[in-house]
Amino acid sequence: MEGPVSSKNSDRIASLPLHDYTEVFRNLSNARRFAIDIGGSLTKIAYFSTVSHRRVTLKHPDEQGPELSPTSPSKSNGSEEESSPKFETNLVGNDNKIIKATGGGAHKYTNLIKEKLSVEVDKEDEMTCLIKGSNFLLKNVSDEAFKYDKTRKNKEYQFQRPTRNIFPYLLVNIGSGVSILKVDSEEQYNRIGGTATGGGTFWGLGSLLTGKTSFDELLDLAEIGDHRNVDMLVQDIYAGSLTKLGLEGDTVASSFGKCMLDKTFDKADLVRSLLFTIANDIGQISSLYALRYGLKKIYFGGYFLRNHPVSMSAITFSVNFWGKGEVEGLFLRHEGYVGAIGAFLIGMEDEQDGSWAENFIGSSGHLCASGPGSSDILSSIERLEIDKLEPIGFFPLLKSSCDYTPDTLDLSSDAEARDYWLQCFQAWIDKVPMRAIESQQNTPSALDRALRCRQKLLARFQLLKTYPFAYGTLSVRSLLDTIEQTLREYDFPDPYLAQKQLENSVAISEFEARIQYLDTLDDPVLELIEEVSQILEGPDNFGFADARNKLQSRPWLIDGIDAWKDRIQNGPPHKCVIIFVDNSGYDFVLGALPLVRWFLQRGTEVIISANTNPALNDMTFAEMLPVLEQISEKPFTGKPAAQSVRPAETS
Repeated sequence: MEGPVSSKNSDRIASLPLHDYTEVFRNLSNARRFAIDIGGSLTKIAYFSTVSHRRVTLKHPDEQGPELSPTSPSKSNGSEEESSPKFETNLVGNDNKIIKATGGGAHKYTNLIKEKLSVEVDKEDEMTCLIKGSNFLLKNVSDEAFKYDKTRKNKEYQFQRPTRNIFPYLLVNIGSGVSILKVDSEEQYNRIGGTATGGGTFWGLGSLLTGKTSFDELLDLAEIGDHRNVDMLVQDIYAGSLTKLGLEGDTVASSFGKCMLDKTFDKADLVRSLLFTIANDIGQISSLYALRYGLKKIYFGGYFLRNHPVSMSAITFSVNFWGKGEVEGLFLRHEGYVGAIGAFLIGMEDEQDGSWAENFIGSSGHLCASGPGSSDILSSIERLEIDKLEPIGFFPLLKSSCDYTPDTLDLSSDAEARDYWLQCFQAWIDKVPMRAIESQQNTPSALDRALRCRQKLLARFQLLKTYPFAYGTLSVRSLLDTIEQTLREYDFPDPYLAQKQLENSVAISEFEARIQYLDTLDDPVLELIEEVSQILEGPDNFGFADARNKLQSRPWLIDGIDAWKDRIQNGPPHKCVIIFVDNSGYDFVLGALPLVRWFLQRGTEVIISANTNPALNDMTFAEMLPVLEQISEKPFTGKPAAQSVRPAETS
């Protein structure tokens, strides 16, 4: 989903150069469904495209040869994606004769849209669209919801993972006014309250106080202002805090209370006080509604917020104060899109099956400052792109899928770890052209695409270095996803394929000697520890010796070997083991597979799980099957036990 597009930038957007136009309206030529949310100040557009990506298929070069070889990359229908922003008449083809529309402008501009685009307009209820869009984002986009706390240095954003059940919750939409909705399920919700003091109030009074007519200019003033010069605080009245009443000295006792003095006030101070006044009012009213209905979570959205730190901080303070720890105030990274997404989803409920993932390359960072005065046109146009994937479910054996986090490091808050991993990946990015070209040596366009791929990755990593929270929690996994999405974007589905096949072939040739060595070990526990060691270390002749020497001595940060050793010695054999494999070549063939064999000999069923799609030099499911077939043909693996191996895919 891409957008929203600010009305104040409409003239600049209309004259976008072609390369910028195609960057904003990605895959628009394939779009087959449109929805539009026309607000008083922003217009958001959603569309759906089917996109093709290259893929590599594997085959035996001949019936006698055991090695695998890549075929030429071929086009296949790949992910489907939602996207969005402003379109012209000739972009609406015969398959798009109906446009879903919501927002106040859907009624005001219906006839104009019909006339200019020669389409029918289905007007959708604004509140229904807000609910549907919010539900979709909360369920399908990782790190969509977050808490904001400016007092936590480098940890201001606390992202929440998607959960199976998001209901019930309170949705507070802050537009010109404020609507408060209680959401109990996908279909059951109602408006329980609101206030006329909202974004329009801030804009109108702010303009009267300062003479500024731009909403963004008012926010910029609020950013640098100091409300304490305008507001009367508790300490101004009582010369300190009122601890018995729970009132700190810096708590606002009277908004604009100092304006009764005969003096001139700075415009920035006035605007900041105004923003705090409105935000505190909204936070208090919302908290009281949540407490009344027993709701634990309040999601705030709407044009007034736009993920602006000062606004979010003020609302967070108000919710914490009035909610007394019983209510959470949360925000949405893509709150500006909920109306357009909701309108888009109406009527296509059957097509919502499956899973969705944010496309980091097609999306702009929504928590980084672009600035209304930016000279970069693209930076002032926000975009969200979501890929539709095959259905992905929660792993059923997890104790709690809600509490499970697949990442051991939060690079958003750990500056030292972030710098280390960004540096590691940037060093790898410098090698992208070479690897990419090697994977498509007979393709004339490979060099140009590889260089553009490298340039885009370097720019994105620079953005993440400055704004690590731009796409949610920054992790090693999200960095890998960014790299893989960029490689697919430039038609390089698996740059490491040739290298992986070479290493697999060499490792298979050494497998028998490895097994013979392990069979000389007398103690099965020592053998097991040797297996674990080999998974981590690998053989010296592939450069693992240097890496092994860098390993810290035990105990490691995450170290369960002793407990595992005790379990093996004193407990019965496991009924079933799942092994999630990583790198191809020596890691898999000489590390993971001997461990698989060891479990099989104990009568344990083994499930080997590998990635569906390529990720650097990781083993994929398609690559794993032929390797297992070749290994199982060797006489020393124990064929009866090998029948208990079940390969599996992990997305």
